Amino acid sequence: MGEKVYEVKCMKKEGRGMPLIGDKFPKMKVQTTQGMMKLPKVFNGKWFVFFSHPADFTPVCTTEFYAFQKRYDKFKELNCELIGLSVDQVFSHLKWIEWIKDNLDLEIEFPVIADTGKVAEQLGLIHPAKATNTVRAVFIVDPEGVIRAILYYPQELGRNIDEIIRMIEGFQQVEEKGVAIPANWPENELIGKGLIIPPAADVEAVKKNPSEYENFDWWLCYRSFYKW
Repeated sequence: MGEKVYEVKCMKKEGRGMPLIGDKFPKMKVQTTQGMMKLPKVFNGKWFVFFSHPADFTPVCTTEFYAFQKRYDKFKELNCELIGLSVDQVFSHLKWIEWIKDNLDLEIEFPVIADTGKVAEQLGLIHPAKATNTVRAVFIVDPEGVIRAILYYPQELGRNIDEIIRMIEGFQQVEEKGVAIPANWPENELIGKGLIIPPAADVEAVKKNPSEYENFDWWLCYRSFYKW
């Protein structure tokens, strides 16, 4: 176990390892459908979702782009931006976006990175069985440029965009209220929209928390969402 941890640390130190949760999103300059951008600088002060797709003009990816765009206003309400990526040239992205508008009557408003493979390699996005295709990866990044979540999907399985929105909403509750988010929130089977109070860290809190919060025991205390 110790050797594996040491190996990962060495790889990251030498710049060969992919970033992990809690790391800063790597600085990079990228060509997009909306011009050159510097990441994460262009999104300073905002959350952003960086997501990769295997290729333009493919069925599952098209349904994902449609779903992301249909919810783009919701992302913006959460102070969150979107940016996509695949190892395709920019003219391919532009033609695909044009096809979506002409055939599905929806304009893709967020930028899409035209990657040469360098960004995909840096972030560990290349599909192991298909050297030129990126996996369906998602990086959720906070306003400080810190990676808060990383999701990977196989090529054949499209993403649930509502789950990505739920995660951002949950992270914002964590930041604002210093809580934890239960399973299936905001429809948890035990506490509904309730938010979990961090576990007691000392004897005083063990005694105090059950009297201050709704609870199942001193280590499982919560507050109903409407009581915040």
